[in-house]
Amino acid sequence: MRHLVLLVSLFLALPTVARAETAVFAGGCFWCVESDMDHIKGVTSTISGYAGGTEPNPTYRYHVGYVEAVRVEFDPKIVSYDELVARFLRSIDVTDGAGQFCDRGPSYTPAIFTTTPEQASSAAAAVAKATQTLGKKLFVPVEAYTTFTDAEDYHQNYYLGENRVLTRFGWIKQSEAYEYYREACGREQRVRQIWGDEAYTAGKGGAS
Repeated sequence: MRHLVLLVSLFLALPTVARAETAVFAGGCFWCVESDMDHIKGVTSTISGYAGGTEPNPTYRYHVGYVEAVRVEFDPKIVSYDELVARFLRSIDVTDGAGQFCDRGPSYTPAIFTTTPEQASSAAAAVAKATQTLGKKLFVPVEAYTTFTDAEDYHQNYYLGENRVLTRFGWIKQSEAYEYYREACGREQRVRQIWGDEAYTAGKGGAS
């Protein structure tokens, strides 16, 4: 009996491990959203992919009905869902419902896909608050999570890639191509224009 009591005591004394939660954000180029999210303390993993569509087996070349999105796993003991949503909104052009920055069309429109009623309520409140703060109409729908398909391997962590790719800037590493692309699209400049000091642009380089 004493051994049983000791085992129970030891079990209860073990530290509890926080269960990871999931958030899904669409904010234009999934390379950029992935990079932005990766720089937030408490985010444990990110996956670029295609969200919201109904056709089977979407690919980069054909994903009609889907948007580029990122599935974010995070530790709620370190960063809350509310904080992630706030950071996400401040990293995109919330006033543009026809695309994001230099990427145009329905594949690049922003959205927040929620996995629980609590997330839906939180995201809707964040969008409403941002609308009030900016005094402008926001084009960031809050939608229930339905489908998500991982993008091809070469899209994952593209911003960190060491493979060389041929671009208009020459034969350069993926990470360099990403930086040139992000700069050329004016992502940071536009976000700062909208949000001022509240802008979140960590994906440009080191964590902020």
